[in-house]
Amino acid sequence: MKLSWRAVSKEAQLLLVGIPVLLWTLLPIYHLVLFAISPRDKATSGRLWPEDATLQNFSTVLEQKHFYLNHFWVQLGNSLFIALATGVLTLVIATCAAFAISRLRVRGGRTVLNLALFTYFIPAAFLAVPMYKTMAIYGLLNNHWSMILAMVTIASPYCIWVLKQASDKLPYELDEAARMDGASALQLFRLVYVPLMVPSLVAVGTYSLLLAWNEYLYGFLLLSKETTLPLSVALGNFLAADDSPWELLMATGLVYALPPAAIYYAFKRYMVSGLTAGAVKS
Repeated sequence: MKLSWRAVSKEAQLLLVGIPVLLWTLLPIYHLVLFAISPRDKATSGRLWPEDATLQNFSTVLEQKHFYLNHFWVQLGNSLFIALATGVLTLVIATCAAFAISRLRVRGGRTVLNLALFTYFIPAAFLAVPMYKTMAIYGLLNNHWSMILAMVTIASPYCIWVLKQASDKLPYELDEAARMDGASALQLFRLVYVPLMVPSLVAVGTYSLLLAWNEYLYGFLLLSKETTLPLSVALGNFLAADDSPWELLMATGLVYALPPAAIYYAFKRYMVSGLTAGAVKS
């Protein structure tokens, strides 16, 4: 079947827009890799590809051979712990809240959800200082739980909304059938609700995990000891010197970017289906 001129024109327009956007998106990644595999004295040579490409920078990072990298593995572990704890806690809170609002239809549940979403009218950066003051009052500064609780607070309203929208699409006949068989609310949650919500649960869990993994401002304010910092904050130490080791900074940044990239692509199909669940009504 021959393509019509209109279809060809549309494809050409999409390519004209898509190719520049793709190149613009890949450009920072290209420079990240370029600096990471360049020797120190040739990192800014201006070449499109380093003449003497090397993996020595990655060896320096992984073996902690630079004074900015003395706690690399500890800080990477901090980032992992904070991200995983944030993801798990947000998932538990959002799942229970969405179930109560959507399936149990508790009184005032939708009002609480709307009030929680209203907090997004205030940029998260504006809440950083009040959050710092709150954590100081409760003695949680320089404790990983201060950042975990802050990230859970920021991520939970959106995650509850996503799960509530997805939950509304589930037929209520399933709940009625389960209750007729004698299922309690807890059994309904465990045996009916959770299995059907897996794509959305994976989506919001991944979202909250990546949010905590990439956070800088709250980590910078709430944590100050070298052994408690997440690696996202510790990377800023490279910029403290007049002659920053850019090749090590980029190599560390590339290593730090690999786990979230792997997580995202592993659960990409759940992210797309889970975050869009309930967006369009049948």
